[in-house]
Amino acid sequence: MDDSAAATRVEWREWGPDAFAAADRMGKPVLLSLAATWCTHCHEMDETTYSEPRIAANVNDGFVPVRVDVDRHPRVSERYNMGGFPSTVFLTPDGEVLTGAGYLGADGMRQVIDSVREMWDAKGTSAGSVPRSVQGNDTPSGEITDDVEGRMVGQLRAAYDETAGGWGSDAKFPMPRTVEFALKRERDQALRSLNAISANLLDDYAGGFYRYATESDWSGIQYEKVLDTNVALVRAFANAYLYTGKEEYRDPAEKTLEFLTTTLWTGEAFAGSQAAGESAEYYALDPTEREDAPEPSVDDTVFADWNALAVDALLTYYAYTDDDRARQYAERTLEYVRADLIADDRVIHYRNGDETGERGLLSDHARVVSALTTARQVLGADTLDAAECLADYALDELRSAGSFTDGPASGPALLDRPLRPLDANIEFTDALLDLHALTGTERYRDAARDAVEAFAGASDRFGPQAAHYAAVATRLQRPDLTIAVADDAGSDLHRAALRMADHEKVVIPDASGDAYDRGNAYVVTDDGVSDPAALPEELAALVAERVD
Repeated sequence: MDDSAAATRVEWREWGPDAFAAADRMGKPVLLSLAATWCTHCHEMDETTYSEPRIAANVNDGFVPVRVDVDRHPRVSERYNMGGFPSTVFLTPDGEVLTGAGYLGADGMRQVIDSVREMWDAKGTSAGSVPRSVQGNDTPSGEITDDVEGRMVGQLRAAYDETAGGWGSDAKFPMPRTVEFALKRERDQALRSLNAISANLLDDYAGGFYRYATESDWSGIQYEKVLDTNVALVRAFANAYLYTGKEEYRDPAEKTLEFLTTTLWTGEAFAGSQAAGESAEYYALDPTEREDAPEPSVDDTVFADWNALAVDALLTYYAYTDDDRARQYAERTLEYVRADLIADDRVIHYRNGDETGERGLLSDHARVVSALTTARQVLGADTLDAAECLADYALDELRSAGSFTDGPASGPALLDRPLRPLDANIEFTDALLDLHALTGTERYRDAARDAVEAFAGASDRFGPQAAHYAAVATRLQRPDLTIAVADDAGSDLHRAALRMADHEKVVIPDASGDAYDRGNAYVVTDDGVSDPAALPEELAALVAERVD
C-alpha cells in the first residue's frame, strides 16, 4: 500500500479474497479505491476526502474499504475503472457494481455514501450489476475488409485538431500508436502532432514526457511521467526520424533516453513512474530553481510489459541512430526481464524487491514477445525460442472464441470472468505476425487473423484511439515488407535494411536457406524472393520497386 493511502484515516485492506469474505460475513458493501502512485488527484483525494475524520469513520464503519494500485493489478482496473483515476467504486461482496465515480471531494463523497447506504438497505446484493465487458458475451466478430485502413484514415481526418495538433476536442493524450499509424498514411498529421507533443509535454530540462493535457489546446498539463508513455513516445519519435531524418524528431527521443537511463533506471531495469511532486509548481520552476526543490518520488516497481516496451523502443532508436547507450540499456533490461520476470513460460507482471505480481497476463506476453522479436531483428539475438514459448502459453491458455482474455480466469470478485480487451489483443496479434515472419510458423498468423476478425464487426465504429487495430488488420490483408539479410546482424547491409523507410517492416538477419546467397539481401513476398542486393543502394532500389 502506498504511503499516501497509509496516511489517510481509512482502514484500507489489500485486494484479495479475504476482503470480500469479510464483506460477506459482515453484510457490508465494498468501497474499492483504484489509484496509482503517480496519480496527483489520487493523492489529493487521500489528503482531503479520505483524511476527513467523519468520512473516514463512515467508510470504516459502513463498508469494507479496499485500495488497489492499478499498475500492479491491471485486471482489477480493467473491470472497475470508472473512466480515470482515482476511481471510487462501490461493490457487493460478490464484486458486482453498485455505483461508481471518479474523484470525489468531501461533499460529493458524503452524498454518495448516503445514496449507497440507502440502496444497500433497500435492495442488498440485488442492487449489483455486472459490467457488460465481463458478461461473457462474444466479441463483435466479422470479416476483415479491404477498407479498414481507409476508414481509419477517415476517422483521423475527422478528429484531427487543425489548430492545436493531435486528435480530439477535449483532453489531449499523446496517442503514440495513432501517431505511428499516421506516419505511413497521414504523415503531416503525425508530424504536427509530434511537434505539439514535444512543445507541450516534453520536460526540456530533465527530459521525459508528461502524461497528458486536460485541455484541447494542450494546457492543463498532468505532470506525472509514466514509463509506458515515455518509451512509446521514444519509439514514435524514432520512427518519425526514420521517415524525415530531421533532428527535431530525434532530439526529444534522445532527451527522454537520458531521463529513462538516469531518473527511472533502477540499476537492473526501468522503474514504473515518477510522480508529479508535491505540486505541479515543481515543473513550472526555472531549471536552476529545481535544484533546491525536493525531487518528485519514483516508484521503483519494475513492470514486465512496460520494460518490454522499453526494450522495443530503445532497440528501434538504436536501429536508426547507432546510439550505443540505447542498445546497452535495452540489452540489460531484456536480460532482467528474461531472468527475473519469466517463470514456467509465463511472464510475471511486476517485481519490487521480493514482492511479485500475478503471472500469465495477456499484455505482458504481448509486449515481451514483441521485445524478443525486435531483439532478433535488430541485434540478431537468439530470442525466438523464448518468444515462441511465451506466445504458445497465450495461445493455449488465454484464447477464447478466437480472441484472447486478459489473463487466467481466476481470482476474487469478477476476476474469474473473461474480459477480452481490444488493445491487448491487437498488441499480441501484432507480435504474432512478427513471430510468423521470423519463424514461418503458420499457427501464429492464423491466430492473429482469428483475433482481428473477432473484433471486425465493430471496426467501422473504431475511432483514432484504435488505429493500431487498423494497422494490424492491414498487415493481414497486405503482406508486410519483409527483408531477409543473408549476412550478420550489424553488417552494413543489415543496418541498411533496418533503415528502409517503413517502420512496419520485418527484417530477418543472418537468413539462411537455398534461396539466399551469403552477403546479399532480399525482399521476400508471397510471390517469392527478389533478386539479390549486395549493396545498400541496391537494396533500396529493390524496396522502392516493392513499394511501388
